[in-house]
Amino acid sequence: MRLTETKPDQEGKITAIGGDPHFISRITSIGITESTPFQTVKNDKKMPVLVYLRETLIALNRKDAERIEVTVNE
Repeated sequence: MRLTETKPDQEGKITAIGGDPHFISRITSIGITESTPFQTVKNDKKMPVLVYLRETLIALNRKDAERIEVTVNE
């Protein structure tokens, strides 16, 4: 499942980050790494995805969020 497919208040872990080395370097530098637990705060169509992880609220544009694979808690 991609990060853009999660629903508000859904929790899970980041399983994979795809993209070129520049993207991976940029996204990991803000704390988004594999195995990091997260909570989706807001995910409206055509708006940035808001996620809470590592005690930080992060807004990701939809193109970047599409490259992040996650598993969600049931």
